[in-house]
Amino acid sequence: MAEEKLPTRSENYSEWYNQLIQRAEMADYAPVRGCMVVRPYGWALWENMQQNLDKRFKETGHVNAAFPLLIPKSFLEKEKEHVEGFAPELAIVTIGGGQELEEPLVIRPTSETVIGYMYSKWIKSYRDLPVLINQWANVVRWEMRTRLFLRTLEFYWQEGHTAHATQKEAEEETLRMLDVYADFAEKEAAVPVIRGRKSATERFAGAKETYSIEAMMGDTRALQAGTSHFLGQNFAKAFDIQYLDLNNQLQHVWTTSWGLSTRFVGAIIMAHGDDQGLVLPPRLAPYQVVLIPIYKNDEERSKVMPVVEKLKAELSGFRLKVDDRSEVTPGFKFNDWELRGVPLRIEVGPKDVEKGTFAMARRDIPGRDGKSFVPQVNAARTVGDMLDQIQTGIFQKAVDFRKAHVFDPKSYDELKEVLQGGWAYSWWCGDAACEAKVKEDTKATTRNIPLDQEGGSGKCIVCGKPASEKVYFARAY
Repeated sequence: MAEEKLPTRSENYSEWYNQLIQRAEMADYAPVRGCMVVRPYGWALWENMQQNLDKRFKETGHVNAAFPLLIPKSFLEKEKEHVEGFAPELAIVTIGGGQELEEPLVIRPTSETVIGYMYSKWIKSYRDLPVLINQWANVVRWEMRTRLFLRTLEFYWQEGHTAHATQKEAEEETLRMLDVYADFAEKEAAVPVIRGRKSATERFAGAKETYSIEAMMGDTRALQAGTSHFLGQNFAKAFDIQYLDLNNQLQHVWTTSWGLSTRFVGAIIMAHGDDQGLVLPPRLAPYQVVLIPIYKNDEERSKVMPVVEKLKAELSGFRLKVDDRSEVTPGFKFNDWELRGVPLRIEVGPKDVEKGTFAMARRDIPGRDGKSFVPQVNAARTVGDMLDQIQTGIFQKAVDFRKAHVFDPKSYDELKEVLQGGWAYSWWCGDAACEAKVKEDTKATTRNIPLDQEGGSGKCIVCGKPASEKVYFARAY
C-alpha cells in the first residue's frame, strides 16, 4: 500500500491529508461516526508532545490531577454563556444501569464546571492560593463535520485550570501559558505561530478574554493550535469559589483555563508534510533516525551487519529504528520511512563498510540534495548536528511560507481576493458586523489580534472607520 502514490497536495489537499494519516498508520476511523482510533505511531508522536508539555507545565509550578468524565447537567447551566456556547455539542447520558437517571450527566466537553465545584470545596483562605492544576484527558464534543485529529467527536488534550487571589495574577497566568504553548510550538514542533487575543465573537464561552496561537497550514488555511482563557470571576461566582483574604474578608477568586489537544498533531502534519508524506520535527518524531542495512546476499550481510550493530550502539541516545526486513527491497523501505516522515535515514552497504562511511538522507530535502556520505567515526555527533539542522530547516521553511502568504490589502475588494489563498493582516474597527461581513463574503474569520501590534492607527478594511488594532483574517480549519 505504501508504494501507491499519495494524491498531491495541489490536486486534493483534503484527500492528501486523510490518506496520509491512514497510510502512515497515525490514526484510523472508529466505528462511531466522527471518532478516531489513534494508532501506535500517532500515539508515540502525541506521547512525545505530552512529555514535553508536561515538563514545561511542572517547571511553571503546575501539578497534574484527574477529574470525572461525567458532569451533572445542572453544573453547565450555572454559567449562562458557557452552557449556551456548548449546548449544541453536548453528549448527554440519561440512562445508567438500566435505570433513567434522576439528573442527566454530560460527557465532559471541557471541565471548568466540575473543577469549579471542587475548587469551591478546597479553597477557603488566601493561603490555599494559587491553585495550579492540569489534567490530561479525553473530551467529547458532538461536531457535525469531522476530520482526523483536527476535529473529532472525542479527542485527547490537556486542560489547565488555575485559581488566583487577584485579577493581575490570573491575567499573568493566562499570558504565561500562551507563551508556553508558543515556545513549544516553535522550538519543539517547528511550527511558527502568532500569539494574539480573540475577538468577542471568537471568544471561549464564559471567558472574559481568550488568547490563541494561530498557525498557517500548507494550504494557507489557519489552525487555532492552542488557547488560553482569562475567565475573570465568572466561574468563581457561578460555583461560589471564595476565600478569606488577609483582612478576613470573603473574596471571589479569579480563574483561568488553557488547553492544547491532539489537533496539534494535525498542525504538524499540515505545516510540514509534502507530496511524499509526513515530515516530522526531530524533537518530537517517534523515530528520529531509521538505519537501513543494504546487502544482496549472506556474504554482504555478514560484512554490513556488524557495522550496523556498532552504529546502533553509538546512536543509542537517539530514537532509532533498524529496518532489517528481508521481505521488502531497500527502495520500498526508503519510500515507507519517507511516508512516515522520519527525519533522518542512514544507509550502510558493502561500499560504506570498505570506506568507513555511511549515507545520510534528510527527509526535509528529498533526493540527491539531501543526501551525504560521512565517516563512521563520531557518528553520534554527526547525527545530532544533522538533526539540529533539520529542526531549524523545517521551522525556517514554515516561516518563509507564512511570510509569502500574509498580505496587507489596501481595499475591501483586495481583502476578498487575498483571502482566497492567504491571510490578510488588516486594520479592524472591532465591530462584530464588519467581522460577520468578511465571513459571509469570504468564509474567512478573524484569527486573532496579535499581541505584538505595530502601533499607530488606520482605517477599518471593511467599513473605513478609525481602527487602532490590526487583526489576522483567514479561512480556517
